[in-house]
Amino acid sequence: MSPTAITYPVLPASLGVLSTPPDLAAGAACPGDCASAEKLGFDFSFAFQPIVDLDARGVWGHEALVRGLHGEGAMSVLGQVNEDNRYRFDQLCRIKALREAVALGLQARLSLNFLPNAVYKPDICIRTTLEVARATGFPIGHIVFETTEGEQVHDKAWYAEVMREYKRIGFLTAIDDFGAGYAGLSLLADFVPDIVKLDMALLRGVEADAKRQAIVRHTTALCRELGVSVVAEGVETAGEYGFLADLGITLMQGYFFARPAFRALVPAQQIAALQPPGAG
Repeated sequence: MSPTAITYPVLPASLGVLSTPPDLAAGAACPGDCASAEKLGFDFSFAFQPIVDLDARGVWGHEALVRGLHGEGAMSVLGQVNEDNRYRFDQLCRIKALREAVALGLQARLSLNFLPNAVYKPDICIRTTLEVARATGFPIGHIVFETTEGEQVHDKAWYAEVMREYKRIGFLTAIDDFGAGYAGLSLLADFVPDIVKLDMALLRGVEADAKRQAIVRHTTALCRELGVSVVAEGVETAGEYGFLADLGITLMQGYFFARPAFRALVPAQQIAALQPPGAG
């Protein structure tokens, strides 16, 4: 990728303040020093799991999943996040994931999970991401901001406006774990993302469960009517794969294809059975 071939947006005007993070209220210099793990108080790394495009028979993108420095599970890191360091952690996640992905040679899309309650001023909160993207030559349109509906957001109207602003800047937006959290369909009513990721619990054993099939079928139809792409996450078996493929879902993620690779990208040619015999 050539940095000179990519146009980056001008930062938008502020949308206002939700709340000032405690670490900023205490006088910290973030966002200028958001890349400092030392000031956060702990460090972490990432594993990358591919999102498979069945139509293209390749990798659509990779999701960055937080891990400990030696590959420890996500909770070893997330357990250290609190109200006092949430903002700085969220900012550092964006910076480190993007830098690690670029260093690994990522050419596809990169999905970044962010904490909606950590966003307090959209123009400031996005600044570090734009700076790293410019410095590395990574296209803005290849960055997907995933927000889980599992985190309760207190000001939903303001949050929807933040997501619309991210989308206006040129980022892709996604609702993760759809069907398992606080917002449900009301979030779609307030904001239409580019992508909805169906919750893995909803898909578990879907090929043999009529109730799950009905929910997935109608949710997928709703997303299509709204112009939203659907990603089936947590796909683990040929049966799940077959039902979802028959439903026309072409973007999938899960152990059936590849486990997350710690500090590495799973090459497309190593992804297990994009269209295995007998599935569907």
